[in-house]
Amino acid sequence: MSAFPAFPSSCVRSDIVGRLRAAGCVFAEDEAELITSTAPTSADVEAMVERRVAGFPLEHVLGWAEFCDLRFAVDPRVFVPRRRTEFLVGQAAALAPSRAVVLDLCCGSGAVGAAVGRDPSVASIELHATDIDPAAVRCARRNVDAVGGQVYEGDLYAPLPATLRDRVDILVAIVPYVPSGEVGLLPREARIHESRVALDGGGDGLDILRRVAEAAPLWLAPGGHLLVETSERQAPSAADIVDQSGLVPRVARSEELEATVVLGTRPGPMR
Repeated sequence: MSAFPAFPSSCVRSDIVGRLRAAGCVFAEDEAELITSTAPTSADVEAMVERRVAGFPLEHVLGWAEFCDLRFAVDPRVFVPRRRTEFLVGQAAALAPSRAVVLDLCCGSGAVGAAVGRDPSVASIELHATDIDPAAVRCARRNVDAVGGQVYEGDLYAPLPATLRDRVDILVAIVPYVPSGEVGLLPREARIHESRVALDGGGDGLDILRRVAEAAPLWLAPGGHLLVETSERQAPSAADIVDQSGLVPRVARSEELEATVVLGTRPGPMR
């Protein structure tokens, strides 16, 4: 089978753009370019366009997502890293000491922890990541391998080795924080094509955060930091939860990315 041309004819490209636009893709021209540059053959282009027109997230169609100017593998049903989360990565990288021990909970594709490890300002890290979803764990292992990290399958801290206790410098957690009653209001791509366990945060959206924060002091090193993403509306309640766990809370906000991060620091000097 012949390879699809690197620069498809204007007729072929116009057809792809038209089909994507008719399906409601706002950035149809950009998506057409990404599909045709990713697909190795004309048959693959056709299959990818059909999946995109059927409503699959572009990242699942391509098999990768761009995040922090890097490409990460993203498999079907796995949570797609959002651009707003780049703000959390930047905050984590700025706080990471030399040879930081980084823990990525609810890691999904593993992009967050791996992006911290590949940030130019971070010298080196020892990365550990966990997720309860087997599909996410399989995907994360491909991304975390790039920084020599390890991925564990299980519920939050449960699968971690006990030797990590009191050693974690940076604990990042993109916990599910959509209230259960609002999951049905999410965009169709997320609602249908991403695992509900990666989205549903319980009644007020903070159930998983409570569990993460409660146990965080057992795993953080003195001076270590917990960073979690929330909505702006949830931030005051999330900060209270972090405070009640014994960590010193702080809220950071990026208006540009519409991102809110709640941080909690374990008292004591960082190693």
